Amino acid sequence: MHKKLLIFFVSVGFAWTCFAGNPDRQGEAGAYELLMNPWPRSAALNSLNCSRVGGIEAMMLNPAGLSRINRWELGIAQGKWLEPSGISLSSGAFVTRVGKNGSLGIALMSLNIGDLRVTTSANPEGTGATYSPTFSNIALGYSHLFGNRISVGFLVRGISESIQDLSAFGMSIDAGVQYVTGENNNFKFGISLRNIGGPMSFGGDGLSAQLKSPENTDLTYSIRLTRFELPSQLNIGISYDFLISDQFNLTPIANFTSNSFGRDEVGLGLDARLTDYLGLRVSYKSELGEITENETKTAHTGLAAGLSVSVPLKKKSENRLAVDYSYRHSDPFQGTHQFGLRLEF
Repeated sequence: MHKKLLIFFVSVGFAWTCFAGNPDRQGEAGAYELLMNPWPRSAALNSLNCSRVGGIEAMMLNPAGLSRINRWELGIAQGKWLEPSGISLSSGAFVTRVGKNGSLGIALMSLNIGDLRVTTSANPEGTGATYSPTFSNIALGYSHLFGNRISVGFLVRGISESIQDLSAFGMSIDAGVQYVTGENNNFKFGISLRNIGGPMSFGGDGLSAQLKSPENTDLTYSIRLTRFELPSQLNIGISYDFLISDQFNLTPIANFTSNSFGRDEVGLGLDARLTDYLGLRVSYKSELGEITENETKTAHTGLAAGLSVSVPLKKKSENRLAVDYSYRHSDPFQGTHQFGLRLEF
């Protein structure tokens, strides 16, 4: 069973890399908020921890990690995206054990762009009115653990985008596997496929326009918009835990990301646990291939770092409250700051 699962996901991974990572298709997809990681711990690792992510953050990177919790986990997060752009990310999630080896999770995420001016052909500088675009999604995921070695998970996500008179709705599926081995479960391997789904399209009253016919009569014309694909993605990652002492663990991480509508990415990270209360993370991610004069690189390709402070709710209790922070360097803009709060039981 274990070997068949590994062979299947490795085969899918190598097949995907033959078709993904196409920079010629960059910018042709939509719903790119699906690639915006709202969670500070994995954001500090540049989303490179597909192999070992667990709990609520697994619903963003690899749903197989949903089962890597004790009993249940609850978290919220807030991020300032590409300061000072005015864009913010808000998210909340809950994961709980279901039965002996299963876990069920639900996550919400919304993107706030702020107020935009309403402009028309008659008033290109603005009418004085404003509107606020809405980008949000809700995900429901399940993971099952096989003998503490292999976990398999899948996730269904509903995607909603709207402005004042146009809206679009779509569905996507994520799937993943994590494999753990070693004398102390040190070595971890993970694969995930994300944002697999049909194309989306906008519709609404905003696609109707009053124009003059050749006979100079008023007619209502309906504008047809092209459908857009979702930004599908493959992640393949490994990590190894160096258990130096009871109070000090060091985990190097490596990850390969294949984007169906952009360049492939590789990255390295380091996750350190210093005592039971403090965790530190640092990572670096880079795009593969040469970037020409007519192309642009991803704003967040580069350095990221973060920390977590975790304290027990009661003395000698396994129930903990954790505060997470991450910073991601960007070029241009002034980076992305993200904060999170978690309850672990």
